[in-house]
Amino acid sequence: MTLQSVDPRVTMLWRAQALLRLAFFWGPASAALGVGVGSVVTPAVGVVVGLAAATFLLAVGLLWPALEYEHLRYGIREHDLLVQRGVLFRRRTSIPHNRIQHVDTRQGPLERLFGLSQVAVYTASGMSAEGSIPGLTEEKAEAIRDELARLGGDDGV
Repeated sequence: MTLQSVDPRVTMLWRAQALLRLAFFWGPASAALGVGVGSVVTPAVGVVVGLAAATFLLAVGLLWPALEYEHLRYGIREHDLLVQRGVLFRRRTSIPHNRIQHVDTRQGPLERLFGLSQVAVYTASGMSAEGSIPGLTEEKAEAIRDELARLGGDDGV
C-alpha cells in the first residue's frame, strides 16, 4: 500500500505558525540574548548575536516546514492506521482499528484561514491523541474521521 501525503498548503500554515512564534517569543528572546551578551561583552557584539539568532530562527521557520511535509505520510490499511513523520528522527505510528476509541477533526483559527484540518485518533491507552494527521483539507479530514470511526470499534473493554 502506498502512503498518502497531506495537502501541500500545510507548509504555508506551518510557516505562518513559525513566524508567529518568532514574532511573539523567539524575537523577544533573541533581543534579550543580544542585550545579555551586549552587557557582558560589547553592545555591538550583542546586536550581532541577537540578529544572528533571529536570522537563524527565521531561516529554520521558513525552511523546516518543507522538510516536515516531505516526511509526513499516512495510510489506512486493512487492520491499522499508519502515520509516519520526522525529519531528523523518524517515527512510524501504527494504531490498530480495534484499539480506536474515538476520532476527532480539529481546526484552529490559522488552519481555518488556510482551509485545513487535522484528524486526531484516540485509543484507550491515553488522554491525548495517539495519532494525528495534520494538513488535510476539511473534506478529506471528515472522510478519514468517518472511515476510521467506522473501522474502529469499541469492544466494550
